[in-house]
Amino acid sequence: MKKFLMLSVFSLLLGANIYAQEGEVSPGEGPVMDMETLDLDYGTIEQHSDPLRTINFTNTGTEPLVIKNARGSCGCTVPIYPKEPIMPGEADVIEIRYDTKRLGPFSKTVKITTNGSDEPLIIKVHGKVLKAEDQDGVPAAQPGILGSPK
Repeated sequence: MKKFLMLSVFSLLLGANIYAQEGEVSPGEGPVMDMETLDLDYGTIEQHSDPLRTINFTNTGTEPLVIKNARGSCGCTVPIYPKEPIMPGEADVIEIRYDTKRLGPFSKTVKITTNGSDEPLIIKVHGKVLKAEDQDGVPAAQPGILGSPK
């Protein structure tokens, strides 16, 4: 009886070990999103400047990559991502638009979830928006100055 119990426990442990090894994924297997950068720096820009920036990425894995969702940390940061699967070895682009009418420094994030990992990728989006200068070189009218509306 003792031998039977020992043999049963041994078989159970051996079976669990084999099952665990089959479930492991080696690095590079499955879909892998390899981002060009996770730091999107707008730099110092003028108010109402072009809001679009892009980040390239490649699927360096062995299976199709599907971007499940991409979401900005607020409504002023909007990502646009490919909805179709990206095949192994293929590259694509994520577009990010920041609302450049807002003045001052900004620091936002874009969270990307894929079928390649349980952990989302976080892109840091930052820069500084300065007030745009007048187009014709003439300062804008100021209230209380002769000839200006009050």
